[in-house]
Amino acid sequence: MDSSDSSRIIVPTIPKCRQQLMRWDGWGYKDSQFEYDGKDCYFSGSRYTIGNGARLNRFRDWVIDYFDVDVSKRLAPVEEPRVFPEPFRCMEFLEGLNNLRVEFSEDGMDRLMRCHGQTLEDVDCLKNQRFKRLPDLVVWPRCHDQVVNIVKLALENDVALMPVGGNSAVSGAATTPDVQGRTLAVMDMTQMNRLLWLNKENLTACFEVGIVGQDIERVLRKEGLTVGHEPDSVEFSTLGGWIATRASGMKKNTYGNIEDLVIRVKLVTGIGVLEKQFTAPRVSCGPDFDQMIFGSEGTLGIITEAVVRLRPIPEVSRCGSLVFADFETGVRFLREVARKRLQPTSIRLLDNLQFQIGQYVQPDGPWHSGIVNGVKKQYLTRICGFKLDRIAAVTLVFEGDQKSVESHENLIYNIAARYGAMNAGANNGKKGYVMTFVVAYIRDFGWDFNIMADSFETSVPWDRCLSLCNNVKSCVTTECERRGIRRLMISYRVTQTYDDGCCVYFYMAIKHPDDRIDPVELFKAIEDRARDEILASGGTLSHHHGVGKMRSKWYPASVSQVGVSVLKAVKRALDPKNIFAAGNLVLAEGKAKL
Repeated sequence: MDSSDSSRIIVPTIPKCRQQLMRWDGWGYKDSQFEYDGKDCYFSGSRYTIGNGARLNRFRDWVIDYFDVDVSKRLAPVEEPRVFPEPFRCMEFLEGLNNLRVEFSEDGMDRLMRCHGQTLEDVDCLKNQRFKRLPDLVVWPRCHDQVVNIVKLALENDVALMPVGGNSAVSGAATTPDVQGRTLAVMDMTQMNRLLWLNKENLTACFEVGIVGQDIERVLRKEGLTVGHEPDSVEFSTLGGWIATRASGMKKNTYGNIEDLVIRVKLVTGIGVLEKQFTAPRVSCGPDFDQMIFGSEGTLGIITEAVVRLRPIPEVSRCGSLVFADFETGVRFLREVARKRLQPTSIRLLDNLQFQIGQYVQPDGPWHSGIVNGVKKQYLTRICGFKLDRIAAVTLVFEGDQKSVESHENLIYNIAARYGAMNAGANNGKKGYVMTFVVAYIRDFGWDFNIMADSFETSVPWDRCLSLCNNVKSCVTTECERRGIRRLMISYRVTQTYDDGCCVYFYMAIKHPDDRIDPVELFKAIEDRARDEILASGGTLSHHHGVGKMRSKWYPASVSQVGVSVLKAVKRALDPKNIFAAGNLVLAEGKAKL
């Protein structure tokens, strides 16, 4: 396919009528969720290997026991809303869209489906219909030139624009800002989903940024190629969202983070189009303005196209898994692997609680599976000397040609043996990898039983990894005890590793016995306390989720007041009328609010 061929259009995974496919009040697909019918627990649908009607009653029993759940008090399903606030209309803008032949909608559900991300607060606002603001209309641009014209029209009529992709943000970045006195239009970019050109010689391609992650791979695999960027949200998030949040993926060790994969970005600003005039592997041409776009979270303009690096599809992709006596030993193993720069494509360390949950979220087996599991426990405890309440696990993915994968496996498993690890096999590694894509559905399942759950992440130097994990767990436990919470889950995993540090991902779930207290506000207060402890323990504000609205109060301390001043100055220069009023990162003076 040469650079002049732009005819390859794919049907987006997230359709224009998003409510046809996606849940309106939670994560993921309508046909995929954890179900409880009063007797059995199972995962509906066939999109994931955990589905197909298999019973998950060990998981049911664990939830009931761990959180002291009374299944008779399950919350009733929330009905889809039918009444919505009237949009704040700018008739000149609407007429202009008609003249430009740009599709748009003022339908209530269209607006609701694009007013949020996937924070716990977003889910609460959806189910209880208490968003401060819905967008006034949804606009579907279909090419870069349409975006340029829409921005020009918005400038002429003082209309605020908010770009969205998969609405999978967990930082509040995709939540509609409380813009008053102006029409606010959501720019749904998912219809801009074309592969514009592909250069196999240079292994580069140009995509419109509304394309969803799994669709990028679907298109490229037909050509024997891959981008290799695989965040947990790859089924729903878009290329533009990855750039806007400075995303990372599970396979970054081989393919890189998003800033390593993207060569060139096209951004429509309030004063024109910002784009490099060249495509090259590296240049020395002053400051790299693309780096300013990474992590800008919709505040500086609308990203329309991006040139990305490609790789041939690996000949071999193989999973593996290891079991360690405890989390501390697992961290030391990860550190040695990183020091020797031997990280496989993916390497993730789970603490004991996540290891246990992973065992519970497996389909109920035949009668003899209990015997098999019993033998495994006997082997771990009596032969290996492990304690079941201390065990930690590592999941691995190796990719490359047959010879290099086998060599890499040998090196990793030899290092692991020196740390007393047990090889748990490829099948367990594959199960652990697949579980990444269904874990978000657990949060929505817990909601029905008054269990509030969410995740947050950070990056930290190696020498502070263990102390940070312990400090945050102790902090959250103490805070919950102070607030009378007796049913708490706080666990963590190391998901990405670097020469000098790693990414730590926390999962927290609480069940509060006092119905008079707003559980979401309570959860937010505890999570804020955890974030304070993360920063005090040497962690960062975020590794890959971004700042959004949820973490903006910590942003100035993280980048310094000089950094905030620079960002505000860039905002004023590129968006003097504050058309891109996403409300993320920080607030600036006057009309140029970020």
